Amino acid sequence: MRFYIIKRLIGMVPTLLLISMIIFVVIQLPPGDIVTSTLDRMQSQGVEVSAEQIINLRAQYNLDKPFVMQYVSWVGGFVIGDMGYSYLFSKPVNELVWERLGYTLLISISALLFTWVVAVPAGIFSAVRQYSIGDYLLTTVMLVGLATPSFLLALIVMYAGYEWFGISIGGLFSPEYRDVPWTLARVGDFLSHLWIPMIVVGLGGTASTMRILRANLLDELHKPYVVTARAKGVKPLKLLIKYPLRIAINPFISTIGLLLPVLISGEAIVSIVLGLPTTGPALIEALINQDMYLAGSFLMLLSVLTVVGMLLSDLLLAWADPRIRYE
Repeated sequence: MRFYIIKRLIGMVPTLLLISMIIFVVIQLPPGDIVTSTLDRMQSQGVEVSAEQIINLRAQYNLDKPFVMQYVSWVGGFVIGDMGYSYLFSKPVNELVWERLGYTLLISISALLFTWVVAVPAGIFSAVRQYSIGDYLLTTVMLVGLATPSFLLALIVMYAGYEWFGISIGGLFSPEYRDVPWTLARVGDFLSHLWIPMIVVGLGGTASTMRILRANLLDELHKPYVVTARAKGVKPLKLLIKYPLRIAINPFISTIGLLLPVLISGEAIVSIVLGLPTTGPALIEALINQDMYLAGSFLMLLSVLTVVGMLLSDLLLAWADPRIRYE
């Protein structure tokens, strides 16, 4: 197992290097750059910019260098932890990334936990009680959740909160806690706001996860080894948990690494609707204004999370299934 982990970690290097090349090329494809976008914005506000200031701006972003040197400078800075400076937000990229990535991960992980806590029991019940009233009811609710876009659900929640309860739903903090240091009161206020994006982001994944688990478990429950165990008098709950469920849940473990970027990408539009200080709105704004350091750093960190998540899901799968571990 140790050799396997080392081999996978070494294999991440060329993978991430190739991803970084693709990200840098794609960001540079649209005409213009951050300097031209900045100049257009300043001129629309009536601000005159001298030729010397333009040269300094291009030098600050290494735009006066060849394309290959720009890439080497960006990747080298990313590796040593210097992600550059965002002219769009007038802040170092490091500060912006870690400030917003933390909130994004908290929302995504809480949405993932919500998905599993709701979908696994619902999928088990729906499979064990196939074609019952509860099965039809759960299936209907989950299909409605799957068919409803996340941003539309966020709008419905905001309307219901304001219309029925007289509260304004949005953001991760109340106004009085938005710019104060972390205290127990601020943590409590954060948790009181977290459940809304958690449910909105996680509901679509909950519906698909429940349906997949139901299908896998139904397939396992009709196999000969389950029939034999029942004939030998194994208790139904013990039989369900020890054998069919353990095998049916493998697909979820193997896709943990893929769920994280899906949740984060789905979180982007929800964050814009709910006004959340996460990576989604900042990434979209950085791409529109061609802030290559900010956009590239966000995309690279999401790529790193995906690659690491795939490794963790493979290790968890080997731990959960002895057949894979032995191989």
